[in-house]
Amino acid sequence: MSFPRPWLKPGDLLVLAAAGLVTAGLFVHAWTKPAGDTVVVRAHGKVMVRAALSRDADYSVAGALGISRIEVRQGRARVAADPGPKQICVRQGWVSRAGEAALCLANQVSLEIGGANRAFDTVSY
Repeated sequence: MSFPRPWLKPGDLLVLAAAGLVTAGLFVHAWTKPAGDTVVVRAHGKVMVRAALSRDADYSVAGALGISRIEVRQGRARVAADPGPKQICVRQGWVSRAGEAALCLANQVSLEIGGANRAFDTVSY
């Protein structure tokens, strides 16, 4: 009695391994962004704060609903408090890469990380 030939041949395994490596490489290339060096906070479409990420600081920015509190610590920034009803920008957490942002839409306040080599995100692509 003879056994059926294996479903995958050695060449098939080689092609699958190469495809896996290419996919992993493209994933790393597409999803890694350069580190940012500045934080830009806007309210009502106007720049309220432009500061270096290297300096720890707290900022309070008046928006449409009230005061949003921005924290900058150890090269990253976040919206620590916001009067918006859903708290989406607070739950966004820390951002540190160029092009990343936290948007408080109800309060019309945004926090964005800037840098020399700004990367595009999937929305602006």
